[in-house]
Amino acid sequence: MLLLFVALAVFLAWSWLSYPAVGHWLYDLSMAIEAKLYKLHKIDVPIAEMSVSTWQGGPYEASSAILMLHGFSADKNLWLRCARHFVRQYRVIIPDLAGHGETGFKAGGGYDIPVQAKRMIQLLDVCGVEKVHVVGNSMGGYIAAWLAATYPERIASVALIDPAGVTAPQPSDMERHLARGHNPFLIDSREDFQRLYAMTMESPPWVPKLVLDAVAQRYEQQRDELEEIFRDFHASPPMEPKLPEIKCPALLLWGRKDRLIDVSSVPVWSKGIANLRVDVWDHVGHMPMVEQPGNTARLYEEFLRGQK
Repeated sequence: MLLLFVALAVFLAWSWLSYPAVGHWLYDLSMAIEAKLYKLHKIDVPIAEMSVSTWQGGPYEASSAILMLHGFSADKNLWLRCARHFVRQYRVIIPDLAGHGETGFKAGGGYDIPVQAKRMIQLLDVCGVEKVHVVGNSMGGYIAAWLAATYPERIASVALIDPAGVTAPQPSDMERHLARGHNPFLIDSREDFQRLYAMTMESPPWVPKLVLDAVAQRYEQQRDELEEIFRDFHASPPMEPKLPEIKCPALLLWGRKDRLIDVSSVPVWSKGIANLRVDVWDHVGHMPMVEQPGNTARLYEEFLRGQK
């Protein structure tokens, strides 16, 4: 009987101490399984100053390639369920941006938008891709727009999903927090993360609590890194003066329930980009490609087909 109690105590102690580790393991395993099912492969790509971790799939010799860019504090895994719809026809490249995911962080490494965009050009060079369709969400949308305006010879089209980069006429919940001196992305507890997570999507997909707690722990551990990246990102030059330089076909998708970047940004982008298709979805938040990956993929496929 004593041995039974000891074994039970050891098991409970192990479960408590390893709880975040189990969540990390489950998250990484599930992402690896999904990537394998969708025929996406993890490839580290060396560029000038770092090695960029990517998911890549689709025919290497495909005439068209898609570059998918995640937002601040996210990683390449957020694109998996959307990317699966494109790997048959397109070469798909999904990087962890510098300072994110498995690409890693370097203090003072430079995380402003022009530098991040330049790294994406280096990534395309190493991958042997001359011209690419780029789609980005949030900070990734900012980078995508910067690429389209600054490197027009490399960008076939640009799709912007709730992008950062312009000043919204109406402040979002996120901007109201920042105005009070509080950055919701700088996490000190699981409760902080739960409040941030609630701001990111109107109807998030189901995720086990132990996985969300593991993600919360990662945010806590990377707090100082995220603070530096956010500071560089927010000090970047605004997109408004560069919007008329975007000449390629462009798509703008916004979730009307976005609490991080207000939907009132849409007219700013529409006024600045001449060749822009706009879709605003009700009952969707900041990340349509996560909340509604199938619908987002269908919209993007239709946009790409319209260019042929």
